[in-house]
Amino acid sequence: MNHPSLPSATSAGPPSSRTLVVVAHPDLASSRITARLAEAVSDLAHVTVHELGTAYREGRFDIAREQQLLRDHDQIVWQFPWYWYSVPAVLKAWIDQVLTHGFAYGSSGSALRGKTLQLVTSTGGPEESYAAVDPTSRFTMLQLLAPLDATARLIGMRLAEPLVLHGARTVSDENLALHAKRYRELLSSTQRAD
Repeated sequence: MNHPSLPSATSAGPPSSRTLVVVAHPDLASSRITARLAEAVSDLAHVTVHELGTAYREGRFDIAREQQLLRDHDQIVWQFPWYWYSVPAVLKAWIDQVLTHGFAYGSSGSALRGKTLQLVTSTGGPEESYAAVDPTSRFTMLQLLAPLDATARLIGMRLAEPLVLHGARTVSDENLALHAKRYRELLSSTQRAD
């Protein structure tokens, strides 16, 4: 399924009223879920949708540009499909390259301190697969997200309650539309709370 290109990232407006949505998908053009969710929020005036696939060139990001985008926004959303109990490789590379010592952590690394991190993810399996009693996974979704919670804490960000769409492989168009609406409302409500 082809999706129109998402708006390119720009940095405008005061930081306290801006949300940066960092979209991490290995092939957004073929995505049904991640692309639909990004499209659902891309026209909100206070939201910048930033697709990592277009920003990642020859294994590198423009670190100065990525860090400036983070500085220019008060809320940061990491939107990604849940891959093998982790984030996609492009988001891991972004975290490794962009959230550097002296910028995001360390004695002089306070650029993100006080900002909010919102995780928006989708899983292929149903919600029951992420219950502590399930013999296959043994862990809840919150337990599996603990490394991202630890990352947020290290860099001084507040981790908001994650928004998770389970069963993405089989979700109906109607339920996907409802989830996209919920996502849009979530980002709209954070703007009103500022």
